[in-house]
Parts: sequence; C-alpha cells; structure tokens
Amino acid sequence: MAMFRRKLYDKLLEWKNSYAGQYAILVEGARRVGKSTLVKEFAKKEYKSYVLIDFSEASGEIKDCFDDIADPDRFFLRLQTITGVQLVNRNSVIIFDEVQLFPKARQAIKHLVADGRYDYIETGSLISIKKNVKDILIPSEEMKLKLYPLDYEEFLWATGNKTYRLLKDFYDKKKEVGNSVNRKLMRDFRIYMAVGGMPQAVQAYIEKKSFKEIDEVKRGIIRLYEDDFRKIDNSGLSSRIYRDVPSQLSQNKKRYVISSATGKKTQKRDLERLYDVIDSQTVLVSYNITRPDISLSGTKDLNSYKLYTADTGLFVTLMFIDRPAVENILYEKLLSDKLPANLGYLYENVAAQMIAASGRELCYHTWPKNDSGHYYEMDFLIGLKQKIIPIEIKSSATASHKSIDVFCSRYSKITSRPYIFSQKDISKDGQTVFMPVYMLPFLLEE
Repeated sequence: MAMFRRKLYDKLLEWKNSYAGQYAILVEGARRVGKSTLVKEFAKKEYKSYVLIDFSEASGEIKDCFDDIADPDRFFLRLQTITGVQLVNRNSVIIFDEVQLFPKARQAIKHLVADGRYDYIETGSLISIKKNVKDILIPSEEMKLKLYPLDYEEFLWATGNKTYRLLKDFYDKKKEVGNSVNRKLMRDFRIYMAVGGMPQAVQAYIEKKSFKEIDEVKRGIIRLYEDDFRKIDNSGLSSRIYRDVPSQLSQNKKRYVISSATGKKTQKRDLERLYDVIDSQTVLVSYNITRPDISLSGTKDLNSYKLYTADTGLFVTLMFIDRPAVENILYEKLLSDKLPANLGYLYENVAAQMIAASGRELCYHTWPKNDSGHYYEMDFLIGLKQKIIPIEIKSSATASHKSIDVFCSRYSKITSRPYIFSQKDISKDGQTVFMPVYMLPFLLEE
C-alpha cells in the first residue's frame, strides 16, 4: 500500500518531540484507514531503528517475551534477538500493531515507558480494544490520536493536486470563484465523494481503475467491517445498524431509529450493539442539542442522535449495496450531478466527515414548527470563540433558508454568521453566507 501524506504525521512528530519520554501514543481508527502504514513510515523516518510487532500474526515466541516485563533487560534482549533489530537508547521506537489482540502488551506500556529507553506507538481498533481490556490495567502513560480516512486536502495531495490552499483567499474575502471554476471544483469534490478517503480506494483511483473496480475495493472493506461485527455479535444486527445509515439519512428522519434497522423493538442488547458500531469508528455519531448554548455538549440528548458513515466513499457504496456491482453509469451520474434522487443526505455525510476530522464533536438541533407536528432542523452547530455557527447542508443551489433564519432569530445573542454549504458559488443573502461545500474545512480551521 502506498504511503500517502497524512496530517496526523505532524501530530506524531509533536508527540515524539515533546511527550514520548513520558507517554506512549495510541493511534486509533477504523480498520483499513491506514494506521499501520502511517506509523511504520513515521518510525522509518524519525528513528534510527524500530521494531514492529503485528499482533495479528505475532509468533508465540514474541508473545512469550511479555512474560519477562518485570525484567526490562531480559525483555529487550529477547526482543532484539528474535527480531534481529538493534535498539538504540532514546533513538528507537517499538510499535505494537493491532494491540487490541494482545492486551498483555498494552498493560506492559506502564512499565516500558517508566524504563525510559525507547518510545512506544500502539495502533488499534477501539471496538476490539474495549472488548479486551476488562482484566487488565489501562496505562495512564498513554496519549491517543484518531486517524480518519483521508480528508479532502489529503485526497488532493494523493492525486497530485496541491492547489487547494489557494482557495483560502476566496474564503477569507468571501469572494466568488466564478461559475465555470466552481463547476470544475465541485466535480473534483464529487470525485472525492465517490472514491472516499480509504487508502485502498484512493490507490485504486490513482491507478486509474474503473469505478466498478474501485467500488469492489470498497465492498471488500465493508465485508471486512461486517466480519468484525459478526465476531462480537453473530446475530447480524450490528451489521444492519451499520448498513442502515444511508437509508435513514435519506428519509430525513429527526434521529436514527435502531428498530428501523433491526426490524424489532429496541432492547438493551441493541443499544450495546449500537455502541459497538460507534466504537468501531466506522460510523460517526451526532447528538441532538436540546438547548443551544456556548457549551454545546452541555445539553446533548443521548437518546436522540444521527449516524453517518466515517467515509463518504463507503456511504456511496452502501447506497447501492443491494446491487451485485455498481455500474460505472451510476458513478458518472453522481460526478455530473445527474442522479435523480435528492442527494442532500450524501452531502450531509461528507460534511459530517469533515467536521469530525477537524477534531470537533458532531451535533445538530431540531425544534417544532408550532403545533404542526413538523420540525425545523439545523444540520450542524459548531462553537467558535463565544458564539455558535449554524450550518445547513444542501445538495442543490436553492436560496431558501427558512430554518437558519428562524434559528438565528431564536438564538440571536449567541449566534455568529450562519453558513449554507452546497454546490453554489460564494454569495451572501443578508447575514447568511453561501459557500461551496469544498470550502467547509476553512471554516473549521478558524
């Protein structure tokens, strides 16, 4: 697998330079998101030597080394003998890859960090980590980073396009980029939506494989996820919760309904399945904020939430998962914005992916329209300084924004400038700013 430039590399470098002597670093993320590739590349470039222990295939001889953890000298001697790697004091790193598969190694972090000779990087999938730590002492000497699928800028780096930052000037000045340029930029962005940010799918796109072949790569990743779900839940209901994300978003529901996915009344075990799916980091969860305030998380309703897939490319594949293979014509219609269905929920998913990748929690807000039984909805709320920025996501270039107007009126004291992200070029309508969705990351950086 090719090594793509990832923004998390700089955060790993910050850890190495400032914290590695006191803390190990755990890189969490969904399967196939590129964790192992990233940390291996980091170890190669930033250390004189490294040992990589992949616990998905580690030998019994390697695992037996952890019986000697109370005697670090013996532990390191055995490890170097088995791997043939010479460790250098304060210039070597030991990587515990897929650490969730061998909890004893994670428990050993406390003693290894205290020894102080080397640095330690762990990778793992949170769902399996949580399932395998009930009998071990979780190390406090551990920092955590999350690796998401490639974001849009990383995708452009991978495809050789390094001009994205030039658009920041248009964003800052709220200046139109021009209709013809915007159409091209939106087509480029829809390519990202179609391919997604999973490294295998991006690699297939770079190798100029057909969209049918790229779709098969993504289906393989989905099958892997579902196999993981079945290992902890052989009923198959966890897989249904995951697969039903696009369907429930397309129905414009106020919240995700577990019973709609499982086909039965929600039980306590179904909630546990939901949390397992969330912990797998294959999905993103957005909570409904009951009373918007500067502290958004203070009034979130844990029983009212939406789910998004962590990768929009996989979302597109799930939309057509009922077909044996997605024909290129469907992708061509997506890229040219000619699919017949209203795809606002698809753009909503990619916006959720962008917000989560920025390190922000996802949240939204609904409130009733008088006594009609219908609701207004604000797709996303983000905090900026002492204000809240309301965000609406639309697939079309419609100028209607009733929900955002009502929201700003209700919460005028805490609301900053509202934004509508769609395919439309930059413009203003009163205090509301319209922007193309590919510019959302610039807002998130403020």
